[in-house]
Amino acid sequence: MKRSATAVCLSIGVLTVAACSTVGPSAPATASLPASSAPKPVNSYDWFYHEDAGQAQLVFGMEASDDIQMGLSCAARTGKLEIFAIAEAPRDIHLESGGDTERFKAGAEPSELHEGSILTAEARANLPVFARFRRLGWMASLHDGRRDMFVAHPGTLANVERFFDFCG
Repeated sequence: MKRSATAVCLSIGVLTVAACSTVGPSAPATASLPASSAPKPVNSYDWFYHEDAGQAQLVFGMEASDDIQMGLSCAARTGKLEIFAIAEAPRDIHLESGGDTERFKAGAEPSELHEGSILTAEARANLPVFARFRRLGWMASLHDGRRDMFVAHPGTLANVERFFDFCG
C-alpha cells in the first residue's frame, strides 16, 4: 500500500478494521517492562485483522475507535509488509519481539486524527522480529527510552497468524 492509502486507512478505515475483527480481551498500549518479562494483555487494546480486495491489515488499537497505535498491511502472498505507526515526531520505527529487534527507516506525514505523524516503513514478512511476533503474540516499539507493548489476547492470537499466512 502507498502511504496515502495508509493515511486513508488510518483516517477512515479504523472503525471498519475493528468492526470486522475477531473480538477478545485486550492489551496495554504502553508499558515499561524489562526485556525478559512476558508482557500481559490488558483490557481495551488488541490486534484486529481485516482482509479486503487482496489486501490485509493487522492493526493494534482499541476496538471501534480511531485509537490505534500501529499496524501492518500487505497484499496477498507478496511477503512484503508496510508498517505504520503513530508518533509524536518523525523517527525510525524500531520493533522488538522476544529479544529480536529490527529498525526500519520511516517516512512521515501529518496525521489527521492524532497529534504528530503517521510513520510508514517497508519490510519483509520473514524477518526474525516478525517470526518471533507470530510465535509469541506480542511486539514492542522502542523509542525515546520507552518500550510500547502491543500484546494479543489468547482469543485473538489467530489474527496474527491469519495475517502472516495471507501475506506469504
